[in-house]
Amino acid sequence: MELVVEDLACARGGAPVLEHVSFRLGAGEALILRGPNGVGKTTLLWTLAGLRPPVAGQIRMPDEAVAYAGHADGVKGALTVEENLVFWAEVHGRALEDEVLATFDLVALRGRMAGTLSAGQRRRLGLARLAVAGRPIMLLDEPTVSLDAASVARVAGWLADVHLARGGIALIATHIDLGLAAPVLDLTPFRAAPDAAGGSDEAFL
Repeated sequence: MELVVEDLACARGGAPVLEHVSFRLGAGEALILRGPNGVGKTTLLWTLAGLRPPVAGQIRMPDEAVAYAGHADGVKGALTVEENLVFWAEVHGRALEDEVLATFDLVALRGRMAGTLSAGQRRRLGLARLAVAGRPIMLLDEPTVSLDAASVARVAGWLADVHLARGGIALIATHIDLGLAAPVLDLTPFRAAPDAAGGSDEAFL
């Protein structure tokens, strides 16, 4: 299991954002993305998730290996917490395990309508759906937004003790210290020159 990025260039809204980004992650490895707001952390994650085409370079990973969590939680408010997780588990051909509810402190909330949850509770539910998906490569964009310290520790523990321990890979854009034994990639040096994309912007819209 590997995620390999070679000389990758990314664009946002037709404008070049990042260029010459390269890294390699193997089973059980994580990488923390850092940099100021607007540097391109989200754009890079979207590109790796297949939500935006790369401008140049190569991305190599197994097919159907990625789960992406952005700023939206992917939660259906008209369903209960448990129904949300069962839905995502079935989408991925899996069964919901009680361990997931316990890990993300959702046991007492399993029958609650998701639309009535607090921001932090919704965030925990949104992250729990990644656990039920069972994808080996996690792309996480500011996963701890709206979480208190205890919940941050739960998420970090799940990443380290479950996902990475089982051979998964994680690429995480975050400004806080999750306590993971993971290197940091500052994207600031990879800012694209204004004319880096070249050609017509229409290709990247």
